[in-house]
Amino acid sequence: MILTGARTIAGPGSGKLREVRIHGPRKLDLTGHVLMPGLVNAHDHLEFNLFPRLGNGPYRNAGDWARDIYHPSRSPIREQLRVPKHVRLWWGGLKNLLSGVTTVCHHNPYEPKVFGAKFPVRVVRRFAWAHSVEYQPEFLDRFWKAPEGYPWLVHCGEGIGAAERDELGTLDFCGALDPRTAIIHGVAFGPKELDLMRKRGASLIWCPSSNLGMLGRTVSRGILRSEIPIALGTDSALSAPVDLIEELGVARPYLPAANREKRLYEMVSSVPAKILHLTPRDTAGDWVAVRSDAQTPVEALLKGNIALVVVRGRIRLIAPSLAQQLPPYVAGRFRPLTLEGRPTVLVDADVRELRRAAEEHLGRTLRLAGKRILA
Repeated sequence: MILTGARTIAGPGSGKLREVRIHGPRKLDLTGHVLMPGLVNAHDHLEFNLFPRLGNGPYRNAGDWARDIYHPSRSPIREQLRVPKHVRLWWGGLKNLLSGVTTVCHHNPYEPKVFGAKFPVRVVRRFAWAHSVEYQPEFLDRFWKAPEGYPWLVHCGEGIGAAERDELGTLDFCGALDPRTAIIHGVAFGPKELDLMRKRGASLIWCPSSNLGMLGRTVSRGILRSEIPIALGTDSALSAPVDLIEELGVARPYLPAANREKRLYEMVSSVPAKILHLTPRDTAGDWVAVRSDAQTPVEALLKGNIALVVVRGRIRLIAPSLAQQLPPYVAGRFRPLTLEGRPTVLVDADVRELRRAAEEHLGRTLRLAGKRILA
């Protein structure tokens, strides 16, 4: 299939699209749309996106939040955990697909039986991680066992006190802070910690909605104005019922106006690709088209509607208006999915079965990243 007619507003050669080839038998006219490479969500916990946001913050740190909300024998966690894990993972994949994400970093064990070619989005496999300094005492062992060339991700500085601030020094003292290290959150960090990250070549994954909901604040303006690599992540609905497009809107006011649009787009494209050591081959054939007349990628994403998502050269999401151009045998594999406040889209997934499997334990009112699933 050849994509034609769109404007490209990101990447080299931006302008009128002549053609992009993907799997399929004919042309797809994208006149009135803008096309950009697929987005990267640098941090999610995919199996927790049917959950409601839990807790009554703000808390001093993530540990206080976790101790307050984690009661697996009580509702709503009890019912949520009864939903088969593969079903919850699929809904997490769909959350990302609906916001134009084609690659997501899932901060939990990789599930090879689930994250195959049929899964809605790519899930990063070649990385190493520890949960945190507080909850994973063997974090250093995980760091040293990381395969050569793999990035290493860890929750760190997720709080507002001295103990959380000192976690970065602990990583450094143990030799676990270097260019492979990507810190998730870093809310507690000040100028001293920023200087240490800069010296060690470490990077940051920023999840502002999760920070604000849990802690009542997010990363310092000094860090956001710095030159350290910063990628954007959504976290899960447990602490942040948002998708990546909504997270862009939350992050936007915190960045300096002078280069805000450029920085934001880089936080969901080139910077996470660099942090996660993704090569062009890792994202080949990944595209997102938005119905919009905007002039920048972020404006298009915030104001427009996701109309097409292509992963590995295969259409995984398409607007009904565009689907009319597909031959019946191709269009037949898509199923409608509607979230409150969003237009209906068609996705390459068995939505009916996924909904049935979740409703069996949660009832008919399902929410994906905080938004009610209507159809």
